[in-house]
Amino acid sequence: MKTSQQWWNEVKANPTLMQDWLKDQFHGEVTAAARILEFASTVSEPRIQKTLKTIAKQEATHAEWVKELLTSRGITAEVLQKEERYWDKTLASEYKNKSTQELAAIGAHAEAMRLERIKVIASDETAPADIRKVFAKILPQERYHERAFRFIAGDEAMSKAMDAHKEGLAALGLSI
Repeated sequence: MKTSQQWWNEVKANPTLMQDWLKDQFHGEVTAAARILEFASTVSEPRIQKTLKTIAKQEATHAEWVKELLTSRGITAEVLQKEERYWDKTLASEYKNKSTQELAAIGAHAEAMRLERIKVIASDETAPADIRKVFAKILPQERYHERAFRFIAGDEAMSKAMDAHKEGLAALGLSI
């Protein structure tokens, strides 16, 4: 298990890992936007639906920013065909049967994990300047996403989703 700092130190020191990670970031942002829009379509409460649509729009913007990073490095930005290690553990096949609060809790835990990694990248003065700049722009929006999902979820759903979140972290080899 690696901390976010250990993980980032390995990624930034290895050009292949950096390229793969940036490609994964684009994939993750695009699929997050779609996943959250799908979630929003299942919610009847207009305020929650509006919040989810705002988050999805911001995730799509993040995808565009990461696409620019990839393009500047001569790398094609594309949605990948890949195993979704974290989501396979947290959403599982029954995700369509989860409540709004349960889905929001899954989202809150995922955003908290992502937020920790983004904080490490954005604060790293030795990181490539363009990457640091993009992730510094993403950081406040990710803070908002985590807070909004956590608020929608409530304490009970957050607690209920914790074990699956831990399994997802383990699948990624991360410790938070």
